[in-house]
Amino acid sequence: MNLPEMFGENVFNDSVQKDTLPSEVYKALRATIEAGKTLDVSIAGTVASSMKKWAISKGATHYTHWFQPLTGLTAEKHDSFIEPEGDKVIMRLTGKSLIVGESDASSFPSGGSRATYLARGYTAWDPTSPAFVKEGTLYIPTVFVSYTGETLDKKSPLLRSMNALDKQAKRVLKLFGIECKKVSTTVGPEQEYFLISEEEYLRRKDLQLTGRTLFGAPVSRGQELEDHYFGVLKPAVAEFMRDLDKELWSYGIYSKTKHNEVAPAQHEMAPIFGTTNVAVDNNMLTMEIMKKVAKKHGLVCLLHEKPFEGINGSGKHNNWSMSTDKGLNLLKPGANPESNTLFKLVLAAVIKAVDDYQGLLRASVASAGNDHRLGADEAPPAIISVYLGDQLGALVDSIVKGQDYVKGKTVEGSIGVPESPIFPKDATDRNRTSPFAFTGNKFEFRMLGSQANVADANIVINTIVADAFEQFADELEGKRDIEKAANAVIAREFKAHYRIIFNLDGYGPEWEPEAASRGLLNNKNTADAVPVCYEKKNIDVYVKQGVFTKAEAVARADIRLENYIKIINIEALTMLEMAKQDIIPSVSDFVAELCQNVAAKRAVCEKIPFETEKNLITRLAELNDKTSAAVEKLESDLKAINKAEVRKASKAMAHKIVPDMDELRRLVDEMETITSSDYWPYPTYFDILYSVK
Repeated sequence: MNLPEMFGENVFNDSVQKDTLPSEVYKALRATIEAGKTLDVSIAGTVASSMKKWAISKGATHYTHWFQPLTGLTAEKHDSFIEPEGDKVIMRLTGKSLIVGESDASSFPSGGSRATYLARGYTAWDPTSPAFVKEGTLYIPTVFVSYTGETLDKKSPLLRSMNALDKQAKRVLKLFGIECKKVSTTVGPEQEYFLISEEEYLRRKDLQLTGRTLFGAPVSRGQELEDHYFGVLKPAVAEFMRDLDKELWSYGIYSKTKHNEVAPAQHEMAPIFGTTNVAVDNNMLTMEIMKKVAKKHGLVCLLHEKPFEGINGSGKHNNWSMSTDKGLNLLKPGANPESNTLFKLVLAAVIKAVDDYQGLLRASVASAGNDHRLGADEAPPAIISVYLGDQLGALVDSIVKGQDYVKGKTVEGSIGVPESPIFPKDATDRNRTSPFAFTGNKFEFRMLGSQANVADANIVINTIVADAFEQFADELEGKRDIEKAANAVIAREFKAHYRIIFNLDGYGPEWEPEAASRGLLNNKNTADAVPVCYEKKNIDVYVKQGVFTKAEAVARADIRLENYIKIINIEALTMLEMAKQDIIPSVSDFVAELCQNVAAKRAVCEKIPFETEKNLITRLAELNDKTSAAVEKLESDLKAINKAEVRKASKAMAHKIVPDMDELRRLVDEMETITSSDYWPYPTYFDILYSVK
């Protein structure tokens, strides 16, 4: 394999564009991609023709406008290149077909912003994200909007948020005499996942229907030995990872890192940074490819945030930064951050944004799956806070407290033997429990769930930081002494938002009461987290930055709650089905066998002891009766909820149905531990987690 040659071979990327497009057309297209200039529609026909020829050379017969509806997944409708010419056909892709497509929008979530009988929707080309060929089809990344103009996807508002940040960041840079064509946000979304045997997966109804195990007693050996993290890859896993890398590289996805994660059967893939909308597209494609490659190896890739109780869940760390087209990273402190006024102002903007809109950030990662993960096992708590580390923490402290900044001494690392190389130590350590942590030249937003579309979180981050930049620019433009005026703003904002900074252990028992005393939000489930999106302040910031209309913002919140209700409902129904059809009857059969054993003993001799069987029969019978009662309660409570009343129903799901499900699970999991494996109807955690060799 010649990696440099095969990298991006399935992508209509810059080098392909340069080779296949006329010079003037290429320059016009690159101006749109790199400098954010309005697309010159007159070049669309030429681009479409070249794109079609290239795609056909890669074996494509169809094209599709690839978009990201509000389902959280991707969508595609395939059209062939053929057009009739007499009694034959020719292969054609017109400029109009490249730029705009029409799709039925009636069956996609809209949050009630349009009636279901109104079907027309449009897809429009996103030229900043490259097209690619997959499985005989040319995929054209697009946005998706309704006939009346409402955005029906995640790409449109993401692009708007990037544009808002670009606009306001350039105003701030101009204050310091820095001119640039474009400020882009970049993202490197790490991706955690589980790999299990397809054979075991197909024996678990809950995994197939919900992506997670609704029942399952803890395995006797989980992650407590800490031996799986970065451990030697199992042969089947190593083969999967090799094939996954090849696939990802062929689509121009910068898959850089692969390793075992903390929990048994858990792994991680991390890419190199990319422009945010391209990184989002690549991550959606990555998740799809992971599942397909796993299937080729007889495996199943689980992307649920918490597929197994009692061990680590899976997240997607969102490494976010901002850079100019000339390579200036706005979040790079430099050797002397205390004298880098621009950096301090940018840092103040981010801290202000996170504090002012902590509720929006929390809501952006809210989901039924992520609710199980946040707060433990390498996932940050539901409380939003900012970690700055030793160096920047000391700098902010000195400004807030009006003290001199004492710069930490640069220390070289060494293990203390002459053969060991001297290595440079970073200016700060990492905090694995922080939701929003500074990590050198970027912020790592660690709260995202593993199956999330990372567009959601980045829409919020871009929007709220753009808003902070706008406020700073409004105040500072026209000031004669920018350094003095900017430092005054920096000091004021650090003091005003000091409460959001927390550099200690987010798992510590003292943090929750401390956070409450600071006035920080602690919304632990989706039903409690999402309603902040309806608040005027949180809607206004979207409208002000041109990211959402009020109707769009409300619709997005409604859709998130609707999705939560549907997922909990599906999980509850699946639990009921498993308990009634398989678990309760299986336990009854085992109890019956135990009773037969007792009867057989007594028939031989009444003096033969059967206390063990008697105790086991009694305990299982009690648990099975309690399980039946828990099933009835869950069924009754579920039927009582009017799911059409979205906000009320979501609260009922979170505070009534989820506790019902937890109790049902507790009873069943205890029965699993004392029921013969010959009778238990489903693969156990041991069967699943240790099935891949």
